[in-house]
Amino acid sequence: MMLQVTDMGVRLGGRQVLSDISFAIRQGEVVGLLGPNGAGKSTLIKALAGIIEPTEGHLTPPCAQEASTQSGGGIAYLPQDGIGKTGLSVVEAILLGRHDRLGLRITDADLDAAHAALARFSIADLADRRIDTLSGGQRQLVGLAQVLFRQPRIMLLDEPTSALDLYRQLLVLDNVRELAAERNITVICVLHDLSLAARFAERIVFLKDGRLIADDASSRVMTSEMLGRIYNIEAEILTGREGHMHVAAIRALPQILKDAAE
Repeated sequence: MMLQVTDMGVRLGGRQVLSDISFAIRQGEVVGLLGPNGAGKSTLIKALAGIIEPTEGHLTPPCAQEASTQSGGGIAYLPQDGIGKTGLSVVEAILLGRHDRLGLRITDADLDAAHAALARFSIADLADRRIDTLSGGQRQLVGLAQVLFRQPRIMLLDEPTSALDLYRQLLVLDNVRELAAERNITVICVLHDLSLAARFAERIVFLKDGRLIADDASSRVMTSEMLGRIYNIEAEILTGREGHMHVAAIRALPQILKDAAE
């Protein structure tokens, strides 16, 4: 196993945000982390990244150990708001992804790798632009390119498509899935679009109210019954002409049905 979470709990500001979270993720696996607002998805992914320290349970290997890897590998984390606004150029921001091991000298190989990461997400033309002149979606793509440039073993992506149009959502998620297969990278990705998650992730982890509700192959957990339980909606699962699942939300369920289900 690449990553093992055992009985993890997190308290923030005196409030229990996550409780009894346990799962194991294999190397090269692509996992979608789903759930309603306030379910604890961002908290969990920050705990996996070593940004938040769990108050119960443990994680194997320790994320701080993974994140400190100097010669490639380790964990690369992309927050919801992507890369922050800065006066650096895009290519300079990409190079900062390896600041811990580049030293004072930037080689031609490093520059080539930075430009290749930009090209992977179709933003090579932005290389000389200042970060603070880009749109939110462009900064999100730059953040993804920086994550790729780091050559991680584990990619933790918190809503990486939230600011992107439909074309770029597909471009990003298809690219990330291909990278996982090509380089044997483990990917954990927070998503809100259920159809994209069903298409992109081979496995889904559902959270609700800080607890793990389901963890299985996408085809087994992406059901009308499960979506009713997790999101309190009536939904229909459709299959497209290429075999991809699509989630059609029909209506919000009355509160009385939600209470009965719980």
